[in-house]
Amino acid sequence: MTTNVSRRGLIGIGAGITAGIAAGTAVPASPAAAAQGLTGMTLRWWGNNGWEIRVQGPDGKTRTVLIDPWLTRFKTGTYSPDGADPKTPLSVNRRLIDRYLDTEDLRADCILVTHGHYDHLTDVPYLAERTGATVFGTETHLNLLRALGAPESQLAVASGGEYLTFDGYRIRILRSLHSALGDRGQVPYPGTRPGGPPPRPKVIADLVEGGTLAYQVEAAGGSSALNFGGSNYVESELAGLRPDVLLMPAGGARVHDYAARLLRATGYPPYVLPTHWDDFDLPLGKPARDAGGLEPLRKAVAEASPRSSFVVLDHLRTFSG
Repeated sequence: MTTNVSRRGLIGIGAGITAGIAAGTAVPASPAAAAQGLTGMTLRWWGNNGWEIRVQGPDGKTRTVLIDPWLTRFKTGTYSPDGADPKTPLSVNRRLIDRYLDTEDLRADCILVTHGHYDHLTDVPYLAERTGATVFGTETHLNLLRALGAPESQLAVASGGEYLTFDGYRIRILRSLHSALGDRGQVPYPGTRPGGPPPRPKVIADLVEGGTLAYQVEAAGGSSALNFGGSNYVESELAGLRPDVLLMPAGGARVHDYAARLLRATGYPPYVLPTHWDDFDLPLGKPARDAGGLEPLRKAVAEASPRSSFVVLDHLRTFSG
């Protein structure tokens, strides 16, 4: 089994991001893993639950799918002892996003939103405008995006259960659940915004969860990757799914047998790539810092699925098996 982790050119974003990439590693946890590499798919981690998935189209051109892309990463205090300040103002660093997109010549085809919280949704309207991507999300997610100025013609509502075919890839949309946090197993910033866009969100508490979706992206005739935006799931939704890559969030302490059930339900995937484990108060140009959930997740995966290869990426590193 070969783990291939590359760094594509990021000239123009600045020395900070370049240094962060240079410090990155990808570490397979289980040398006995049965994984044989991916076919027709590469994945790059944008930090938090941000993923860039590239597949090869039938015409030889690359198709790009983004999941929960968030480059700005403004400071919230989420992983501090006092937790996030709900009155933290929302901000979008357009200059940073522009430098990244221009350097990569990135033209995304789809953006997939798992839920409406600030660390998943804030940059999506501007990224949609710049890339022309179709954005999928629940009614609440799309209403929040409308309120933030997302292009109306690019919004596509999803409820979970959709299985969509595009040129060179497919997207399976699943009903899912947000992480259950704290002593009481609560969802932060809960709620929905049905019926139309609310007043323009100004602070992080204005971006409510709004329902949660999971997504499986499948390269036509090739590999598949299944992503969850929070450390919970609807187990019945996963029947028959056998992803090559499971993008698995850290956490899940309040979810019964979180890791074991998820790995069993998805057929013990060849690759498990942890997601949503870094302290996102740090800029994307800094090396990823474990917010406390990475090592417990590594241990849980090793115990439940020892033949799965546990691969840790640093910010903006690419994985192709």
